[in-house]
This record gives sequence, C-alpha cells and structure tokens, in this order.
Amino acid sequence: MFDWEEELKNLPDQPGVYLMHNSDDEVIYVGKAKILKNRVRQYFRKNSNHTPKVRAMVANVAYFEYIVTDTETEALALECNLIKKYTPKYNILLKDDKHYPYLKVTINEPYPKILKVRKLQRDGAKYYGPYVDGTALKNVIEIIRRLFKPPSCNRRFPEDIKKDRPCLNYHINTCFAPCTGKVSKDEYRQVFFDICRFLDGNHKELIRDLTEQMQTASKNLEYEKAAALRDKIRSINEIDEKQRVINTDKQNDKDVIAIAEDDKLTFCEILFVRMGKVTGHKSYKLDNTANSDSAEILNDFVKQFYAQSSDIPDEVLTKYEIADAEIIGEWLRERKGRKVSVISPKRGEKLSLVKMADKNALTSLENYKIKQLKEKEKSAVLDELQSALNLSEYPKRIEAYDISNIQGSDNVGGMAVFENGKSAKRKYRIFKIKSFEGADDYAAMREVIYRRFRHAMEEEEQIANGTLNARDAKFLPLPDLILLDGGRGHLNTVTELLDMMEIDIPVFGMVKDNKHRTRGLVSGDGMIELKQTSPAFKLVTHIQDEVHNTAISYHRKLHSKITSELDNIKGVGEKRRNALLTMFESIDKIKEATVDELENADGMDRKSAQNVYDYFHNSGKE
Repeated sequence: MFDWEEELKNLPDQPGVYLMHNSDDEVIYVGKAKILKNRVRQYFRKNSNHTPKVRAMVANVAYFEYIVTDTETEALALECNLIKKYTPKYNILLKDDKHYPYLKVTINEPYPKILKVRKLQRDGAKYYGPYVDGTALKNVIEIIRRLFKPPSCNRRFPEDIKKDRPCLNYHINTCFAPCTGKVSKDEYRQVFFDICRFLDGNHKELIRDLTEQMQTASKNLEYEKAAALRDKIRSINEIDEKQRVINTDKQNDKDVIAIAEDDKLTFCEILFVRMGKVTGHKSYKLDNTANSDSAEILNDFVKQFYAQSSDIPDEVLTKYEIADAEIIGEWLRERKGRKVSVISPKRGEKLSLVKMADKNALTSLENYKIKQLKEKEKSAVLDELQSALNLSEYPKRIEAYDISNIQGSDNVGGMAVFENGKSAKRKYRIFKIKSFEGADDYAAMREVIYRRFRHAMEEEEQIANGTLNARDAKFLPLPDLILLDGGRGHLNTVTELLDMMEIDIPVFGMVKDNKHRTRGLVSGDGMIELKQTSPAFKLVTHIQDEVHNTAISYHRKLHSKITSELDNIKGVGEKRRNALLTMFESIDKIKEATVDELENADGMDRKSAQNVYDYFHNSGKE
C-alpha cells in the first residue's frame, strides 16, 4: 500500500524527475523539477488552483516515483527521454521523431565529397540543412550538380585518377572529371569551397571571384571556359533573387516556433532560418493538449523537439515566453558547445519571423480541419452506400471491373480500387485476356475475376510461408465490395465464379442508361434505388467512370501497338486507317466493301480506295 503522507514528507530538496502511475502501473505523467519536494507536493494540495487537465491526472494517480539528478539540466534531458519511452497519457506528445536529412560536404578530406546524411557529427565536415522537404533537397542537389559539376560516382580520389576512362557524366557535361588527371588537387578543392560558399549564402563573394575568373579566361582567349563561368554567374544571380532573405543584424541560425489552437486541436510550426534565409518549415500536430495552457504546450514542445533533433540553432524564437527558457538554453548550450538563446521577441524583425510562423501554424490547423471535414464526408458517403446495399461490412475497400474491346479484338480488363471513398490509383490493375479470342464480355469478366483472386490466394500462401512480405502484396487485401460495369448477366457470371472459389464478397452491377451514363446498381434481387443527387450515387458514378477509363486506356495503348494490315497498303496512312476502322469497324467488313463504299470514308480518295480494294481482292497483293 502506497503511504502518501510518508512519501510526500520524504521528497528530497533536489532536482529530478517524477513519474505518476495509475492503478494499472502505467506511467500517466512525467515531469521535471528544480526542487522535487516543492513541485510534487503542489499536485496534492487541496487548495491548489489546478487546471482541469491536472485535476483529471491527479484523480488517476495511484502512486508516484522519482529520480534525483545533480542538476536541473540533467532532469530536463531525463524528462524528455522518459516521455519518449512511456508516451504518458497526460503529457503533451510529439510523435514525429523523424531525423531530417542534411547535405554534408567533407571539406575536411583532401578530396571532398557531397553526401546526404541524417545525423550531424563533429567530424570537421560542413553540414547544411535540415531539409524537411525532400523535394527542396533534391532541387538543391540538382542545382549544385548543374552549376559546379562535382563527381557523383563511387570513384575514390586520388586512388582512381587515370585508372579508367571517364564515365557518361563527363560526356554529358555534368562532371568536371577529376578521374582524367587533368584537374589538380587545388582545383578540385576549389570547386568544393565554391559549393560551400554557395550553400552558406555567400553569393556576392562567390560571384565576385567567378567574375574575376571569367575575365581572366577571356583575356587568355579561353572563351569556352569564360562562357561557362558567365552562365554559372547568371544562374547564381537568378537563385539569389528567388531566396527570401531575413534582414536581421546577425545572420545566425534560428528556429522560430509558434503555436495555433482550436478546441482539442493544436499545431506547432517551426521555421528553419539558416544564414539569414528561411530554408524550410515543418508543422506538427500535438496530442493530449486539451485544457492545457498555450505557454505550457509550447514549453513542452520545445523540450521534446530538441530532445530528438541533432541540429541546434544559435537562437530559438518562441511565440510565448516559456517557463523553462533559461534551463532549455543551458541544456542546448551543453549539446551545441556554445551559447543558445531561447527568447520570445517583442519587436523588430524577430517578432516578424514569429508572426510568420504563427500564420503558418494557423494555416496548418485550418487545412487539417478541412481535411477532417472531407474525411467525414467520405465516411458519410460510405455509410450511406452500406445502408443502401444492406452490407454487413463497411465498404472500406471497393474494387470495380470493366472489359474493353473493339469488335471482339484485343480484349482487356481493368480493375479500379477505392479505399475510404478515394481512388487508390497505385493499386489499379490491368489484364490482357488470354483464354479466348472474339467478343464475349462475360467470359472476359470471368477470367479477370478468376485471375485477380487466384493471385490473392497465391500471395496469402507466400505470406504464410514467409516468402512474401505482406506490404509487398499486389492483390491483398481482398475487397469489401465488388462493382461490375454491366448488368444482370455480368453479375450472375461473377457470382457463380466466386461461389465456386468459396469467396464471400458482395457483388453488384453498375448499369448505364441509353446515353451511356450511370443509371444505378443492380443486385440479384433487382435494381437498387439510389437518388441521383445523393453522395452515394455520385461516388458510384465516379467509380464507374474510373474503371471504364482504366480499361479503355489500356486497350488503346495495347491496340496502338498492333500494326494494322491496312498499314501495308500504299496511300493509307494513320488518318485513313483510323477512318476506315471507324466506318467499317473491322478488317473483314473492309474486305467486303466496294470501291465506292471505301471512298466514302473520311479522307479517302478514289485512288486510295482502289488501292485498298486491289490489296484484298487481287491474288498478287502488293
């Protein structure tokens, strides 16, 4: 039995971390204190003016424990680690522990390289980032390769100099090819010094040096080299104009953090400012923030964020003054090796940065709410569809099938997939009918469905045997609902097949009217009534259009690869061939046509019509 009076009396006058447990021995809250005795006792004083969240937490505490540390800084670091370990119910939680990539330039090596890494090290190299946007990082790498042409191969220098011929990159002018031996060590290193100056944002100094090199090359009649330098200068100027510059007195590294709240939703936004430029931003959705003070949320976020970040800026600018600003600054100083300021600016350019981060946080919050509303609408649509079709299972995954051909030739099948009411295009599948030739949509549909579920059964066996990872399966999971582009005939064909395969999935046909528009759904018992203005009807229409486009697009792609016999006839090109096929629909009917009938096709003249007729009727075909 936990002796509350004794345990509270024996709390030490030292810094440390405390852990609150519930009756199931779960850690429900972790906190740090400068003086454990004062902080922990506050929770259990009857007259304390606690927030609703703290009162709810205290009501669920069965016992507590604590860990004494030498300093409050140590307590802060331990608190962050324990929150990450236990993810307590009443702590504000930051779940995104992704380590964002950096560009590393190994300028500390005789022959530097550019690498993409996810961890900062004190190894003498130069690091640039973090790049929270993968596209932005890719663009930076492409710009560097275009401007400076550094080697991107796996060759090692100087060992591999003159060992082999230069690779394709040299021939397409994307590498200055030190492997040829025509580039000195100093020239090699100068390229990477220029890359570092470019990444540092020292564009004016870089452009000045490049301009001097260009003028020298021009005087020496090295016009090709001078032109290349001119193009490089022009590109850097264009890039410089596009980058946003922050006009602060000190061009140091800053992280700018703001918060936006609404009911139970909280978003934190970070702007990363490096060398006076905003290099990226990141938005975080926080959990367990209900009934929490804004400054408290921001305080806890800052601690958790830097507990898992290896990139420590010179300054952390926050929207609100946070309680642990001084101790967090000391903690970050110990990790960075030099002073780190944590401040809430009240005026000037720094306040403008905070307002910019605040605006982005609010935008992220509003976008999330819009996304939630859309998801709610999709859920309502699927609820409506489930009710209308009397489905026992929620139709989370819907698969639709359609067949496409021209006069029975080149039969193909398309499969469209919708998950949670949204098309999952990467999961679409296409099938080329193999079991027969000719026009038989029912047989084609039967083959497509059989092959689809046979593949699924094979994947299930492979997963069970350990030869296939479930996430790599192409035909799993199985659908909750199958929709066929067709009426009662298609429905009966597929239902019979699924019964034989012992697969129990509801199947419905998507019926069209005489104008080839969606009319409704059909089951074994007849038509299903769906109001044409209802969201469920609109979803079915969208699904039918998607699967039809999938099948017909594949058919056209396949058909375009097939050389028509008409291509062998003199005077018949692509336009006349298509006109003849459109008018007569098949080669057999073209063979039966007279010269006059052939001439009536769009774009045909008498001579070309006669050529077509002669080709099919003369024994000695040209």
